[in-house]
Amino acid sequence: QVQLVESGGGLVQPGGSLRLSCAASGSIFSINAMGWYRQAPGKQREMVATITSGGATNYADSVKGRFTISTDNAKDTVYLQMNSLKPEDTAVYYCTGGTVGEGFDYWGQGTQVTVSS
Repeated sequence: QVQLVESGGGLVQPGGSLRLSCAASGSIFSINAMGWYRQAPGKQREMVATITSGGATNYADSVKGRFTISTDNAKDTVYLQMNSLKPEDTAVYYCTGGTVGEGFDYWGQGTQVTVSS
């Protein structure tokens, strides 16, 4: 089992920045990809960004150029740097871990991001 704990959410004004963190623990050797998904009220959960153990990244079109996913392997932590935030970025953000080609099996509890003036 892999445990994922997110932090860093909060309230920010449009145009502002936030950095989300996700600390992984447990059987980390069993995963080779991590990512961030989000779910806004009344909408389905959607992929925001993913990163593999080899460093390959993938972003949703809506966040390209504004968000950056990265990892600190020494700390078993994945980050999501979010810049130029928009009200439509408001959602609960979930950290996830899994295996390339087999999907994401592990999920954090989520952290709320609210972009509002």
